[in-house]
Amino acid sequence: MNYDITATLGPGSTRESLWKTMLAAGVTAFRLNTSHLDLPELVPWLDRIGTFFSALDPQPLLVLDLQGSKWRLGRFPAFDPACGQRIELVCAAATDRSGVLPVPHPDFFEAAQVSSGEIALNDARVYLAVETASADSIIASVTRGGTISSKKGITYTSCEYRRESLNERDREIIFQTKGLGFIRYAISYVRDAREMSGYRRALGSSAYLIAKLEREPAVTEAALIAEHAQELWLCRGDLGAELGLKAMAEAVHRFSNQVGDIPRPVHLAGQVLEHMTRCATPTRSEMCCLYDALVAGYAGVVLSDETAIGMYPLESCHSAALFRS
Repeated sequence: MNYDITATLGPGSTRESLWKTMLAAGVTAFRLNTSHLDLPELVPWLDRIGTFFSALDPQPLLVLDLQGSKWRLGRFPAFDPACGQRIELVCAAATDRSGVLPVPHPDFFEAAQVSSGEIALNDARVYLAVETASADSIIASVTRGGTISSKKGITYTSCEYRRESLNERDREIIFQTKGLGFIRYAISYVRDAREMSGYRRALGSSAYLIAKLEREPAVTEAALIAEHAQELWLCRGDLGAELGLKAMAEAVHRFSNQVGDIPRPVHLAGQVLEHMTRCATPTRSEMCCLYDALVAGYAGVVLSDETAIGMYPLESCHSAALFRS
């Protein structure tokens, strides 16, 4: 089988020598999640990657993952809340107050009144239950504890309210990189074809746009969204946080049964080889799921934590390429 492998770069994969071996292992594109980088941090990454790419023929591709309408936590000291602990969420970009989470999105607080009242953080590894909510503050209790750290995703389960738009930071990233021929843009949390058509008009016909399917309406309208994007990514991490595990699995199954009918390449993302973040080999279940996805018609896979922060980034690439012919 011939398929693409996109490897996310991060603290676990900063060396050019590693990038070279990752490409030799079968990687066809690299990814930077710009939500985890401040703009002054992004520029050195782009300079190093551009210099590295310039010496290669053919030149690889770099996907810049834009935040779009996705909600993320601001900056704060990481902590591990216990089940039952009360936490305050405040509308702010950062805080150093103990037990307080900054959420720099006013629409997150607006959405509280029409939400399920359940908050999922960090790809649904941590859950909170809303107790009280106002325009700029929410008091919630922890229903599933775990580590919470800066810039992780946050959402309500079963809630469609959100302001769909690129933020100013996304627009600045596009402005600084639009002249680089090896850049592609992945837009997070696309709701539907109407939203995606707006991004296409705003960025122009020459921009290579990837629509990330992380919400139920986007999965349902995938074929229509494909009319305004060159590529689609089915992102199971955030989709699971939005829908819950059972509904996510059902949605992915339905989508995978029709993925071959979508007129654009579709890549599978979200914990593809998650076990390899800490272990040198994938689980048998992961390899079976990968093979089934490729047979179903997925055109590629996206490695996230496996290569960005994992202990075995090169081994992850080798495993992802096992079915390449």
